[in-house]
Amino acid sequence: MSPTTTITLQTAAVAALAELLPTATVMDATAVADRTQAAGKATNAITASFVGAMSADVALVLNDTSALAAAAGGESPVSPAAVVRPALEAAVAVLGAGVLGSPVEEDATDLFADSDTVLFELSESGVPAGWFAMRIHVQAKKGTTNAAQLPVGKLSRIRNVDMEMTVVIGKTRMTVSNILDLTPGSVVELDRSAGAPADILLNGRLIAHGEIVVQDQDYAVKVTSIIDVAEGLN
Repeated sequence: MSPTTTITLQTAAVAALAELLPTATVMDATAVADRTQAAGKATNAITASFVGAMSADVALVLNDTSALAAAAGGESPVSPAAVVRPALEAAVAVLGAGVLGSPVEEDATDLFADSDTVLFELSESGVPAGWFAMRIHVQAKKGTTNAAQLPVGKLSRIRNVDMEMTVVIGKTRMTVSNILDLTPGSVVELDRSAGAPADILLNGRLIAHGEIVVQDQDYAVKVTSIIDVAEGLN
């Protein structure tokens, strides 16, 4: 893959990110070569790692975080990293199928300084508003399989990426009025029968089925089947 193609991917990534950031207007993004101005801002970044057909590290810095606080609902316990997760997912989606690790707030100075990182200045109405960095460090080569074709054993590539696993035993839809009527002792019927397997999700993607068990007085899930990788990454 040529450097030009890589820059095109990263330009598409930052455009997708800007569309979903909780800002008053969609930010403009300009690739910059001089990293001096951004260096001092990188200590308070939101970062995440993506593993898939192509892997990447991304980082976002916003000069004014009030928009993130507003999107989180004021006193809501939702973190800024959780608020921008949909935007980061949109950015890495241009790389193809894969899994985005949980975004965290941390120092991204090394990522900003790396010569392999493409750095973008974000602006609103011509006023600098932040920075977005993207480093593609594992690229699919011509003739190799893509992420949707990788065998299960290849998932060891994500062993160092923190991810959130969720077990879903069922879902339902309720009106706001029905939710407000809930009281201790209320029974909410789910969309699956008793004894049906639970869904095991990794960062929101279905990867396996299992059954709920009790392990040392704690609830646990026993994996009963693994979803085909191609199906799980779609």
